[in-house]
Amino acid sequence: MHLKEGYVLRELGEDAIVIGEGVTVDFQRMISLNASAAYLWRSVEGREFTTGTLTDLLLEEYEVGREEATSAAADIAAAWIRAGIAEE
Repeated sequence: MHLKEGYVLRELGEDAIVIGEGVTVDFQRMISLNASAAYLWRSVEGREFTTGTLTDLLLEEYEVGREEATSAAADIAAAWIRAGIAEE
């Protein structure tokens, strides 16, 4: 899986949002990321990754169990794909 080209993470105050740069995008709403999703985005930007990669990153950064990290990683990856900002 990888993040689609043309999308970048920007910080707006304390918020992290993904916007399209140089791509035609019809946003019904802004795509905002919570702190853990923004951390994952920065960590995998520009490289291939799997939900296992995301799980490992969450385990390294946060004090959570493997089951919780695996579930969160799968949810984040699925949300990115649904939003059209990542693809398998």
